[in-house]
Amino acid sequence: MKILVAMSGGVDSSVVAGLLAEEGHDVVGATLQLYDHGAAIQKKGACCAGQDIHDARDVADRLGVPHYVLDREQVFRREVIGDFADTYARGETPVPCIRCNQTVKFRDLVALARDLGCEALATGHYARRIDGPDGPELHRAADPARDQSYFLAATTRDQLDFARFPLGGYPDKAAVRAVAARLGLAVADKPDSQDICFVPEGRYDSLVARLRPDAVAPGEVVHADGRVLGAHAGIARYTVGQGRGLGAASWDGDERLYVAGVDAGRRRVVLAPRGALETTQALVGEVNWLIDPPADPVRCAVKLRAREVPRAAVVAWDAARGEARLALAAPGIVAPGQACVMYDGDRVLGGGFLRAAGTVDRARAAA
Repeated sequence: MKILVAMSGGVDSSVVAGLLAEEGHDVVGATLQLYDHGAAIQKKGACCAGQDIHDARDVADRLGVPHYVLDREQVFRREVIGDFADTYARGETPVPCIRCNQTVKFRDLVALARDLGCEALATGHYARRIDGPDGPELHRAADPARDQSYFLAATTRDQLDFARFPLGGYPDKAAVRAVAARLGLAVADKPDSQDICFVPEGRYDSLVARLRPDAVAPGEVVHADGRVLGAHAGIARYTVGQGRGLGAASWDGDERLYVAGVDAGRRRVVLAPRGALETTQALVGEVNWLIDPPADPVRCAVKLRAREVPRAAVVAWDAARGEARLALAAPGIVAPGQACVMYDGDRVLGGGFLRAAGTVDRARAAA
């Protein structure tokens, strides 16, 4: 096959290119230049900027495959970085890796692959694509510690049909690095990229402050019962479920408080005891189904955050409203803006973004 490989300059995508070339495929490498601001050029563990582009080109040269660099800085700034700041300004918590996969990576790279006459797009993601009776299915990776299916839930069925994830069956990262060493790739020991690759200083609130200064304007910290507990230095610094960084407002007498909601309109951070945050109900918007949208409620497992264990739930799809209603078997904390990914065993059924519901709404109303 003629396959376009998304090469970020890291060990995972480099191994994918090497394995496919070794198998005899006609490999074409492509690297997205997504940003290039100052410290990111030299920062270890960055992605898609500076040294990473040179590393990807060196790997392509080593493998003897053509390599393209695509300038997507403007698109990335608008659709990923801009969305990141706007989400915080709405009082929600973004998942930029999903937005990146949803836009510049799969949308743009699939289009490029087809323009180049490629038959598939391969990436270094840890997930498995399995051909099922009704078409391709997205499954969790064999290594649960490296699984990235949560971040791929916005991939459309058409994109999934075109995609390949050669690393999904590997038992661990050590096995992948061993392949890189065998292939003689200089990136075999390169550190992994960071979660928020475009925040090289590690201070996302500084980035948000430049793009959406209203999100770092001061406001009140209030209890869910309406009492003013103190002041904050910007709603962008808070997320639902947060218990640290609350200062003197962390305690109400002997009771520990947590962020129960962020009221962007009034620039208020609402605190409550942990039990008040937990709910069994949630709304999910922007749902991308990797199965036929279900006419009846579906029993499944859901992940409400990237690093949590899937929990039992029933999902009812409202086609008219374009949203899913989630009923959790056990109470959980819903952080608006985070992704909700639905699983049947290891298979991803679909995913979307959490909207405010249940106790979070009540806490806001009480304030």
